[in-house]
Amino acid sequence: MILAAGLGTRLRPLTDMIPKALVKYKGTTLLEHAIRHLGQNGVKEIIVNVHHHAEQVIDFLNVNKNFGMNITISDETGQLLDTGGGLKKAGWFFTGSRPFIVRNVDIISDLDLRKVHEHHSCSGAMTTLVVRSRETSRYLLFDSSGLLCGWENRITGEKIITRQPEGKLRSLAFSGIQVISPEIFDLITEEGTFPVIGLFLRLSGDHKIVAFTDNNSVWLDVGKNVRMIDD
Repeated sequence: MILAAGLGTRLRPLTDMIPKALVKYKGTTLLEHAIRHLGQNGVKEIIVNVHHHAEQVIDFLNVNKNFGMNITISDETGQLLDTGGGLKKAGWFFTGSRPFIVRNVDIISDLDLRKVHEHHSCSGAMTTLVVRSRETSRYLLFDSSGLLCGWENRITGEKIITRQPEGKLRSLAFSGIQVISPEIFDLITEEGTFPVIGLFLRLSGDHKIVAFTDNNSVWLDVGKNVRMIDD
């Protein structure tokens, strides 16, 4: 799944006229970057959620014949559902028991997603979150065994602990990429608009949500840095 429904408020005024997914980085739209990244890692079927200037995203995919992929649209034009609500709405797409990849559209990465998927399958986790050691205001907290145990905001001082950690906690920044097992849909009780990180934190007290630490691959959050985008 590519999460592409956001308003792109950090990229305004550019995103007043186009959706964030169609902002260009090095001459290529963020959506195409995301699709090609998934395709290079063996993905053939994708669902993309849309809201802001949704018709532009749909037209772009049609003109480009979905870049040779089988692409489905999850239409949120009636209500923007945030990352968690968007995931829940698209749940029908993920049939069977195979884990699936979810990535933000505004992330540029060459991460080997096969390795993340393999790590997820071997760990028996419900969700695997790709994280990095980098400066940010909000961190996910993992214990020495790699289990998600909480969250903290370094600016406000807010801190949430969801389970008793094993050893010392590590503060790591979420990279906007995750692998999820479909069993999660049976546990989503949230309704309407809600963030996926809040869902993961709620479930982490009783379920295995683990870290995949990646500090070596290319990774850029274009969605919060207008200097990276093309004119």
